[in-house]
Amino acid sequence: MERRSFIKNAGLLAGGALINHSESFALNQQGVIKIGVVGCGDRGKGMMHVIQNLKDKFQITAICDVLDFRLDEARKITKEAKVAAYKDYRRLMDDKNVDAVVVAVPLNMHFPVAEATLQAGKHLYLEKTMTFDIPQALKLVELSKHRPKQVIQIGHQYRYSPLYYKVKDIIKNGVLGKVNQIDCRWDRNGTWRRPVPDPSLERQINWRMYKEYSGGLVAELLSHQIDFINWAFDTHPTEFQSTGGIDIFKDGRETYDNVQVMFRYAEAGIIGNFGSTCGNAYDGYLFKIKGSKGTISLLTDKGVFYPEKSSVPKNQVVDGVTGASKISWNKEGGTPILPEPTKDGTWYALIDFYKAVKAGQLPDSNVYTGAKTAICVHLANQALYNKEITYWKKEYTIQPS
Repeated sequence: MERRSFIKNAGLLAGGALINHSESFALNQQGVIKIGVVGCGDRGKGMMHVIQNLKDKFQITAICDVLDFRLDEARKITKEAKVAAYKDYRRLMDDKNVDAVVVAVPLNMHFPVAEATLQAGKHLYLEKTMTFDIPQALKLVELSKHRPKQVIQIGHQYRYSPLYYKVKDIIKNGVLGKVNQIDCRWDRNGTWRRPVPDPSLERQINWRMYKEYSGGLVAELLSHQIDFINWAFDTHPTEFQSTGGIDIFKDGRETYDNVQVMFRYAEAGIIGNFGSTCGNAYDGYLFKIKGSKGTISLLTDKGVFYPEKSSVPKNQVVDGVTGASKISWNKEGGTPILPEPTKDGTWYALIDFYKAVKAGQLPDSNVYTGAKTAICVHLANQALYNKEITYWKKEYTIQPS
């Protein structure tokens, strides 16, 4: 997987201050980065398992969660008596034995914990979606400009997968021709609820169901695909339309369990369709990028290129897809983009976080790209819940400076 070089001109971040990273405490360490994990729910524990398998790069030295049983579950993963446990994230920020913080809390708490992490002088791996709303996204960008020595990576991990890098190159090289449609789904069949040992903990445990804490299906699932399109085409939507409802589970939830959003990328001439339901799992994760010369169909770990019948005679060799000498049109078949499935995206993302911290690099999924996707999610949800068409505003276009 090729990595982009950091900062092509010296003015990318605060006059290029991030290039001179010699004073950073993390770079003065020998090897291992000490990690504090804030949020030990499903995602936090999942990341802890991956971190534990990267012991040559990371050591979990602190954990934090407001719920005691989650702290107990997290302790079992670390299997280390020396790991500090906190119920207040602000105490973890005071821990001098923590170099970087992984934040996997409910969406409404992303910004407060991220802000505290930066103020504490620690590096930050912040789960997607970056922030709960647009003002928080813009504010986090501004905070980052004053702390150029701290690495901020956002958890849109498909930006680090070799498969998705390859797809980005395929698009750039024109193999798909003129891309005009994006079709995405991320479907499940189930309530998406977690067991609640005490009724008073309902909103804390099942926070994804409540608007006060969550961006719903658009933030929790579809944001990954939304982010990839922004990245692959170096663009953003200009118009947002949505529909949805609580159509399946009449159980007191507030966020919709059945949604469809449509984006217009006017500059790129693309329509993006993004849908998710909790009432059918047949498609599961589905991601199709359609162009005048062919289609790419993606799963999380593998993908296939399908040429358009009319383009095959002109494209006997498909550069960047395989080494095959000839491709015949086969709507049922297609050509695998990579010979083997890739690993879980979190593994690639954490490897890159390590490299970014050690080398002072701006991650591919950074505060600027994270803000762009967070703004898209918020505008989609605004259209969804207010039943209106929303539009990208000039002030949302943020450039590194």
